Amino acid sequence: MTFEELKEKAHALPLEPGVYLMQDKANTVIYVGKAKKLRNRVSQYFQDSAAHTVKTRRMVSQIDHFDVIVARTEFEALVLECSLIKRHMPKYNILLKDGKGYPYLRIDRREEYPVMELVNKVSGDGADYFGPFGGRAVTNQLIDTLRLAFRLPGCSKVFPRDLGKDRPCLNYHMNNCDGWCQLGKSPEDYRRRIEQVVLLLKGKYQTVALSLREEMEHAAETLEFERAAVLRDRLLAIENLGKKQLVTAGTMAHTDVIGYSQNTARGCFSVLHYVDGNLLDKDYELVPPSDSVEEAVSTLVKQYYLARNCVPKEILLPVEMEDGELFAQLLQDTYHKRVHIRVPQRGDGVHLVYLANKNAAEEAERATSREEKRSGTVEQLRNLLQLPGPLTRMEAYDISNTAGSDIVASMVVFVDGKPLKKDYKRFKLRDMVGQDDYGSMRQVLTRRFTHYLQGDPGFSEPPDLLLIDGGEVHAQTAEAVLFELGLSFPVYGMVKDDRHRTRALVRADGREIGIQTFPPVFALIGQIQEETHRFAITYHRTLQSKRMRESVLDQISGVGPTRKKALLQKFRTVAAIEKADEQQLSAVVGRAAAKAVYEFFHESRGTMPCE
Repeated sequence: MTFEELKEKAHALPLEPGVYLMQDKANTVIYVGKAKKLRNRVSQYFQDSAAHTVKTRRMVSQIDHFDVIVARTEFEALVLECSLIKRHMPKYNILLKDGKGYPYLRIDRREEYPVMELVNKVSGDGADYFGPFGGRAVTNQLIDTLRLAFRLPGCSKVFPRDLGKDRPCLNYHMNNCDGWCQLGKSPEDYRRRIEQVVLLLKGKYQTVALSLREEMEHAAETLEFERAAVLRDRLLAIENLGKKQLVTAGTMAHTDVIGYSQNTARGCFSVLHYVDGNLLDKDYELVPPSDSVEEAVSTLVKQYYLARNCVPKEILLPVEMEDGELFAQLLQDTYHKRVHIRVPQRGDGVHLVYLANKNAAEEAERATSREEKRSGTVEQLRNLLQLPGPLTRMEAYDISNTAGSDIVASMVVFVDGKPLKKDYKRFKLRDMVGQDDYGSMRQVLTRRFTHYLQGDPGFSEPPDLLLIDGGEVHAQTAEAVLFELGLSFPVYGMVKDDRHRTRALVRADGREIGIQTFPPVFALIGQIQEETHRFAITYHRTLQSKRMRESVLDQISGVGPTRKKALLQKFRTVAAIEKADEQQLSAVVGRAAAKAVYEFFHESRGTMPCE
């Protein structure tokens, strides 16, 4: 379908709640969305693209056709949206990793010898389930930690079937297990330890510690010192476990605090799980950066809790969730548990959300390399400027002079966000009378792109973006030069604030692109502007200093341009010429000129007579 056909179809949709599915030419679903009123929501995609985010523009450009499903209520539309996203995993929806899995720890206390085992989901079989946990490795590590702390079996033997059938294994001899496979071991003692494991998984650390301490003291009082020592070691092991990831979210969490942060390369969705006010675990997942934090949080929260099969009593969010009340209702209907979803405005909740956001920021930063950050910044700049092609090579220009003298220009080059110093160029302006920044910029760009058209080495690479130190008129000057030469490259002026920092980029038509709200881009453009200015002013000062030094030799009678050039080639600096004796000077310019040079530097600097 053409864009106009898509627009016409969108305007014909009903003003009813529902779900829309955007599809490309291959009939692949690339985006699933929910709407209170389908006509209003879907038609927005086919309005003026200037109001869209970069991601939306890219998505709309790939839409070939779309389908809608009308729902009876907005709640029904939300349920359908979540189901369709999970089914189609659309490219332009923000997605948690598919198939990551959230395993559980299962203990069936109805058995004579209950065991801890890892399972993928909760079944209504009457057993106890704990979790879900972040992954299978974490869950297996938890099982091993508990098994060693309580000296429970970790072998494949099944009790009571295998009691007394074989000798104890290596775990027994290493004091990692109490040898439950031997005859005469107390099943009651085994079950008591399993009960303590269950209490520990429920977060009742003090209850378990108190029980073990009482057993230990009773054993000591009855002179069972060996048993008391064993109980002491077990108590120490439990205390060392502390609260380190033994209880994670799942059915035991009272409050989950959501955090979200992103840089130019990655976003991170984090969840802090609290029980009785104590932080017990953190879960996080890295995702691509989003154009909208609100959309990212809303989408990820839905996927996260519908995949985990359990919810806490309260969920604290960093930003408002448009359909938060509907989603809370969906969670209640799904898990038969009332959930409060809110954005805290004051008190401890604000601090907890700040902490969750900080954790998310640190994880995103840790997972992003310097190259990825730089690449993400360049891509963000490309999106801000709405450049049609890739942004690899940027060239920036600046003019430097003092009251219209020693006018020079600099050209610095950044490739993939990094300075490419071997391609830097500097220009000494020709035939310029007085200070004329626009005329100077015209000359520099004309010379640069004339060399480019002629295929001259050093100028053969075309830029993807031109940055001119200055405002709207500077950009107009650059575009005029390109037009006259039959060339077309994106051109922006670098507009400075009162602190001489680039605050915005401006096009030749006067449209400004603010960059101060995009810190990575602001830093990159600032670096380019400072480097361009540094390179220009360094060259300008070099020429100015050289001219001032050489003018001293012009004051010496008998030293013309040829002899001055010879002296500078031999001695390099005026200071070295001043230190030379007549014999050294005569070897370069002859005896008469050497005497004049020597007398100029020495007699003119003689001491004043005493009064």
